[in-house]
Amino acid sequence: MGEEEGTEEEAGQVQTKAEKDILTMSSVKLQLQDKGNHVVMDNGIARVTLSKPDGIVTGIEYNGIDNLLEVLNEESNRGYWDLVWSGPGTAGTFDVIKGTKFEVIIENEEQIEISFTRKWDPSQEGKAVPLNIDKRFVMLRGSSGFYTYAIYEHLKEWPAFSIAETRIAFKLRKENGKCRFHYMAITDDRQRFMPLPDDRLPDRGQALAYPEAVLLVNPVEPQFKGEVDDKYQYSCENKYITVHGWICTEQPSVGFWLITPSHEYRTGGPQKQNLTSHVGPTALAVFMSAHYTGEDLVPKFSEGEAWKKVFGPVFVYLNSSTDDDNDPLWLWQDAKSQMNVEVESWPYSFPASDDYVKAEQRGNVVGRLLVQDRYVDKDFIAANRGYVGLALPGAAGSWQRECKDYQFWTRTDEEGFFYINGVRPGQYNLYAWIPGFIGDYKYDDIITITPGCYMYMEDLVYQPPRNGATLWEIGFPDRSAAEFYAPDPNPKYINKLYQNHPDRFRQYGLWERYAELYPDIDLVYVVGSSDYSKDWFYAQVTRKKDSKTYQGTTWQIKFELKDIDKDHTYTLRAAIASATFAELQVRVNDANASPLFTSGLIGRDNSIARHGIHGLYWLFNVDVAGSKLVEGENTLFLTQPRSVSPFQGIMYDYIRFEAPS
Repeated sequence: MGEEEGTEEEAGQVQTKAEKDILTMSSVKLQLQDKGNHVVMDNGIARVTLSKPDGIVTGIEYNGIDNLLEVLNEESNRGYWDLVWSGPGTAGTFDVIKGTKFEVIIENEEQIEISFTRKWDPSQEGKAVPLNIDKRFVMLRGSSGFYTYAIYEHLKEWPAFSIAETRIAFKLRKENGKCRFHYMAITDDRQRFMPLPDDRLPDRGQALAYPEAVLLVNPVEPQFKGEVDDKYQYSCENKYITVHGWICTEQPSVGFWLITPSHEYRTGGPQKQNLTSHVGPTALAVFMSAHYTGEDLVPKFSEGEAWKKVFGPVFVYLNSSTDDDNDPLWLWQDAKSQMNVEVESWPYSFPASDDYVKAEQRGNVVGRLLVQDRYVDKDFIAANRGYVGLALPGAAGSWQRECKDYQFWTRTDEEGFFYINGVRPGQYNLYAWIPGFIGDYKYDDIITITPGCYMYMEDLVYQPPRNGATLWEIGFPDRSAAEFYAPDPNPKYINKLYQNHPDRFRQYGLWERYAELYPDIDLVYVVGSSDYSKDWFYAQVTRKKDSKTYQGTTWQIKFELKDIDKDHTYTLRAAIASATFAELQVRVNDANASPLFTSGLIGRDNSIARHGIHGLYWLFNVDVAGSKLVEGENTLFLTQPRSVSPFQGIMYDYIRFEAPS
């Protein structure tokens, strides 16, 4: 997947709709109106209504449209914060977070900030999540939209619990009056007109292998007939979820956008995938979820564990076309420009909560990352476009499963230099990984960030796992299976967006194509003649035998060796991009022998079903005695034996076979 094009424009190069509104509406006074059961924030550009004391966004009036949210929905199902929580040994409970107390925090000519809090007490044990929650909503003078953030707090003496998900959700108007949000945009090359939610109902849609995937057989609008709709087809990695949303294409056209200027409060690091926008029309800002990772990304808090975290602010940005430019897609370009403005303004100066750390209270880390791999280059290699981040102290690579605290990430430049700015005070480890090299880097010393600090790191040197020269390799080490062969989908299950698209792996049902391509004999890859972009299936899935049974699969890698060193050890490096209730067994030259290596049961990513080309990263290093190899052709057998469902399997990132050191 390429870089999100939304970051290409420099802030300030394009005057955004918001900046124009500031010029024209700067004289309009902010107004806060208390209407009993509701409270209204109004800056002359947007008028936002929230229920009181619940703190649910019930109305957004903008550009002459009385409400951008779905008025046919109950008020509690329009714009809200929610979470899924559970106590020890109990099932998850979905909770639309409703406040019990309303408070005005700031009300002046420049800013309104209001708070909706919900306090926990022991009488609620087992009935409500043991958290104090403070939801904040902020409107600034001249701003085309509003901000929202929240503070979650668990006190030390409170009972244990876990959070499977927390997010903000907005449900927009789909078919009412002069405003219909039918066009969705996530990135430059992932945007389209979307079907209606009614198209997913039983009389219009056919449920497929799981509830989220529906074949549209009799949609309201005939152009969608025969397409698959599945919200997971529009998931995105955290690092690319900067701006997404919807456009009402009726004139004058209107855009509704969620802008996330920082990912510090999202769990799992920059590669973690989350939902964005999908049929509804729905727009989400997801902060915690187990999608594409499983239980590893569900934070579990014990009794006696104090915790507090600030999620957001997220900017709800509104824009509209002008008399001079009625092209609806201009609104996407404008939203990207506004996203750049918000990123440049992070950390914000306006949030009133003391729990939100301002710029002057944060620290910065600068340095350079190099790679030392003598089999690639005798000299140090600059870590070109490497990922460098600060997260809670732990083992190398632990950041991808870290789900309680903040993380701060950046990319190195071509020379390996990096700059991590705006880091909250605290103790961290510095972690890194570099495309083109396997494994994880961790700087051994704890890094303590203090307010206003600039920490200059000496040249950091990563020595990736390596014993000997590369004899052969398959793939490219980038923690993704995107370079491998993703087949054309079954013509009955098409999403037109992903036809002739780089993200062809997002089509529905690709796992079923394996049995069609390999009905009797599993995949055989011949080093030196096979091409992994054509001959290595994107996932080692189960083979469907009939409608209810599946079988494990064994892939073969055939390779030639000569002058074998029988007295020393060769090394197999198997980097895994994703695993779902799977097991990797390795055998050499005897398919029926006891495994030379087994991973045991690994992974709950569910990336195969959810059209993700990766999940959590695994690296296995397997010793292969020279005595097990033969002169001439050798065969490596990779078996995935677990076979209860079609979604069990492994996505490989990269495989390498090394000579003895």
